[in-house]
Amino acid sequence: MILLDTHVLLWAAYTPARLSAAVQGMLLDPNNTLCFSVVSLWEVTIKRGLDRPDFQIDAGVLRQGLLANGYVERAIEGRHALHVGSLPNIHRDPFDRMLVAQAAVDAMILVTADKLVASYDPSIQLI
Repeated sequence: MILLDTHVLLWAAYTPARLSAAVQGMLLDPNNTLCFSVVSLWEVTIKRGLDRPDFQIDAGVLRQGLLANGYVERAIEGRHALHVGSLPNIHRDPFDRMLVAQAAVDAMILVTADKLVASYDPSIQLI
């Protein structure tokens, strides 16, 4: 199972040309289960409300499109929230920390373009 961080998720949905051919191949491989976290929807909603230019996307439309394209929605559970407390203080962004915890607890590969996020664990794939 592959969990996409928020930026990679947005690029995959709206600007796939930003992704390398290898990453595009991984996303198109029918053997891979692609997942998104509700934390990404939450992040998009909050940052759109703050008028961040890189988050001018309707989270509801994003969610519908992801589900229509076979992505699996992953909920945040108490065990994910508790795991955040055991993470080293590498990254301060709470959204990214939750994605790291969720991937670790649920044994998913987190795909990110953020070097700090990737430094949490060797199983996190930096693109």
